[in-house]
Amino acid sequence: MKKQNNEIRVAVYPGSFDPVTKGHMDIIQRASRQFDKLIVAVLNNTSKSPLFTVEERKELLTSATSHLENVEIDSFRDLLVNYMVYKQADVIVRGIRSVTDFEYELQIASTNHKLNSEVETIFMMTNPTYSYLSSSMVKEIASFQGNVSDLVPAVVEKALKDKYDGNQLTNN
Repeated sequence: MKKQNNEIRVAVYPGSFDPVTKGHMDIIQRASRQFDKLIVAVLNNTSKSPLFTVEERKELLTSATSHLENVEIDSFRDLLVNYMVYKQADVIVRGIRSVTDFEYELQIASTNHKLNSEVETIFMMTNPTYSYLSSSMVKEIASFQGNVSDLVPAVVEKALKDKYDGNQLTNN
């Protein structure tokens, strides 16, 4: 996926990452090998109530990706296609877990292409090990002090414990 004429090939992997999971990390690691620069862009999804602030999510991602030299962590509050132009990126990376994900992502990719035909979207299939995994599921498990060590990077596991410490729901 690297350009032939010495131009830097920049891709953006957008998401809410609330929190980043091992499924996200799988996509980040694989995409970082395909592009000269991968920008992991945290967005504030207005349809969700985030557990972590945008800044906290950026810090967690920065820590979790510190071993990947060509990965940059950023955030944005605009249309993705506008952000792409601003960052001089030409490819959007999206992870796909299921057919349902694909249908949803195809609509978004088609809309982004309509808004800016210079921007391409590539879909990466999630490693089957993580095909069931979602940030929502991780938060649910962590909220009841369940073990999430196999689901998230260690830094995220600690952050989840800190967030939920003392907040366990009790059944009366």
